[in-house]
Amino acid sequence: QVQLVESGGGLVQPGGSLRLSCAPSGSFFSIGTMGWYRQVPGNQRDLVATITNGGVTNYVDSVKGRFTISRDDAKNTMYLQMNGLNPEDTANYLCYAFVRRRVGDPWQNYWGRGTQVTVSS
Repeated sequence: QVQLVESGGGLVQPGGSLRLSCAPSGSFFSIGTMGWYRQVPGNQRDLVATITNGGVTNYVDSVKGRFTISRDDAKNTMYLQMNGLNPEDTANYLCYAFVRRRVGDPWQNYWGRGTQVTVSS
């Protein structure tokens, strides 16, 4: 069974930085597009950033210039470097990835359980 494991969340002061990581565990053949969503309780889950297996990135306008999504294909690990954090960035950050579990299998979308980011003084 494939699981996405997230880390790096925590409490940070406004203007601070955090680096989130997401990596799969379990058995799989390959990983395609990966990305980050965030969700505040009571609100919808919003896309933050995506990165394809070709390295093409996409960001929501509110994080452009502050957040950087990247991936290390050798480790099958995705990162979200978050700089200049503000209270509006407070949310549960969820990792997702398209995973091909075995050769010839269709792509399946997996979600992590989330890591909490709280920006507060």
